[in-house]
Amino acid sequence: MGIKDLPLDARPREKLLARGPQALSDVELLAILLRTGMAGKNVFELSQELLASGGIAGLLQATAGSLKLVKGLGPAKQAELLAVFEIARRALSQRLQEREAFHTPDAVKQYLQLQLAHKNHEVFAVLFMDSQNRLLAMEELFRGTLSQTSVYPREVVLRALHHQAAAVVLSHNHPSGSVQPSRADEALTQNLKASLALVDVRVLDHIIVGQGQALSMAEHGLL
Repeated sequence: MGIKDLPLDARPREKLLARGPQALSDVELLAILLRTGMAGKNVFELSQELLASGGIAGLLQATAGSLKLVKGLGPAKQAELLAVFEIARRALSQRLQEREAFHTPDAVKQYLQLQLAHKNHEVFAVLFMDSQNRLLAMEELFRGTLSQTSVYPREVVLRALHHQAAAVVLSHNHPSGSVQPSRADEALTQNLKASLALVDVRVLDHIIVGQGQALSMAEHGLL
């Protein structure tokens, strides 16, 4: 059943305007963006297919390459979805810049999930914060297999000084999906914490990102 086959008040767009976006399911919200399906697959079925691998959170981590593999999703729809994903990233970035990020750990985790969870290789990133714990910049500093020998404390310290940061949030992703910190993660965190302390820069957290989830080492008492 397509959108045109539904009663007027049950169609996603009309339902949203009458009752607000909170009244719609994920499938209905996505159907509004997609507008149409394809031969043999209506827009609701296409929406369900896109959401099947990880829901909205998983879809927000999609890339241009992964969207190209979805049958029925042409260049125009791919571009529209990627634009929406980028708007979500920028909105979260703005939120971090306007608020005290240390007091909104969920926003920080959501932002880092959008930035890192879709990557198929390990990335070590740093959020540089001012004295009010607001975001100054995010930089991806290292990539590949991360360890104490591949992440250079000197480089992290230099970038913190460059941004005149008062604090940082460390982060890296686990492409395997598990967000449990390893012994190497804990050792790396302590090494960086000690190095940054020499220039009076605090480490607020180290967040590990996986598909659809993120772990705060600070919340688990590992700082």
